[in-house]
Amino acid sequence: MGGDTGDGGQGRQPGECGHRAVPHPGDIRIEAWAACREHCLAEAVLAMVECFANVSGVRPTAVDRVRLAEASDDDLLATLLDEVIFRWEEYGQVPVDVEADEADGGLDVRLAVTGLEDVEITGSVPTAVAWEELRIGPDPYGWSCAVRVDA
Repeated sequence: MGGDTGDGGQGRQPGECGHRAVPHPGDIRIEAWAACREHCLAEAVLAMVECFANVSGVRPTAVDRVRLAEASDDDLLATLLDEVIFRWEEYGQVPVDVEADEADGGLDVRLAVTGLEDVEITGSVPTAVAWEELRIGPDPYGWSCAVRVDA
């Protein structure tokens, strides 16, 4: 998957993927972009993780699969990020890689995870997804999303 291109998705080419964090008072705002909805959702997870943990060079210790039921694109984004928050709060798991595939309007997600103790914590851990300002949808280059998470 891609990472922060440094330009915030501006000047991107069709098919490119990436993500970034945007300064926002008191919380974290992430933006992600990709050629398709599923890759955009995966980029959003990676963006959220990179806001609080350095996972570069970290190898996964397990692979978890998550099935999200058919829902609106906004609901899928919020539900996927909530699932990631739940997993680190309840199980101490941090995704180091993410793959998502469409499945009957829903989403099949593969989370390659490792333990919190295996990553360097670099910021405040997100605690909830904010519905205000949440958006995901097609754009001229594929798909993009933006979401604010409480930290």
